[in-house]
Amino acid sequence: MSVQPPLEPQAPPEPAAPLQPPVQPQAPPEPGAPTVPDPLPDLELPLDPQVSPASELEDRALGEPAPEAEGLGSDAPLVGIVMGSKSDLPTMEAAERELEEHGIRSEVRVMSAHREPDSVADYARNARLRGLRVIIAGAGLSAALPGVVAAHCDLPVIGVPLTSRTSIAGGLDALLSIAQMPPGVPVACVGVDNARNAAVLAARILGA
Repeated sequence: MSVQPPLEPQAPPEPAAPLQPPVQPQAPPEPGAPTVPDPLPDLELPLDPQVSPASELEDRALGEPAPEAEGLGSDAPLVGIVMGSKSDLPTMEAAERELEEHGIRSEVRVMSAHREPDSVADYARNARLRGLRVIIAGAGLSAALPGVVAAHCDLPVIGVPLTSRTSIAGGLDALLSIAQMPPGVPVACVGVDNARNAAVLAARILGA
C-alpha cells in the first residue's frame, strides 16, 4: 500500500473584482442643444486688496467717519439751515446764533419747495455727502419744505413753523403741516417761530 504525501494547504481564492458596468458611448449632442460645461474644482482666489476686510467694516460701523465724510475740511458745516423765503431770515437767524454758541458750524440757504423743487431735492440728496448731519428747515403756511427735505435724505430734519401776515391762527397751519407727516418720513417740530429751540435740539443730536 503506497502512502500518499500530505496535502499542502491551499491559499483561499482571491475575491473576484466587482464587475464594472460597460461604459456607454455618449451620443453626439443634437445641433442647437445647450452644452453643459464640466464642473470646475474649488479654487482659493486671492483676496482683492481694495476690498475692506470684515474687521474694518465693523470698526467703521462702530463710529469711524464714513467714507463720504473723509477729505472734508474741519470747517465743513454740520447743520444746514434752509427756509423758503428771504423774509424768513430774521427768524431763522436765531438758529444760526445758537449753533455758534455751541461751537457748531452751519450754513444758510434760501430755497422754496414749491418754486424750486429740484433745487431742494438736490440739496437734500447731497447733504450727507457734503458732511451735514442735521437739517433745520423753516417754513410757513403750507410749510412743505421740511417734509420735502426729509423725503429726499436720511438725516434728522427739524421743522420750524413760521408765521406770516397770511398765516391762520398765528402759524397753526404751518405747525400742523410740519407735525402731521406720514409714517416713514419723520420731521421733528418745534414751536412756532422758535428757531432757537431747533438749534438746541440739533446740538443735542450731535452731542455738542
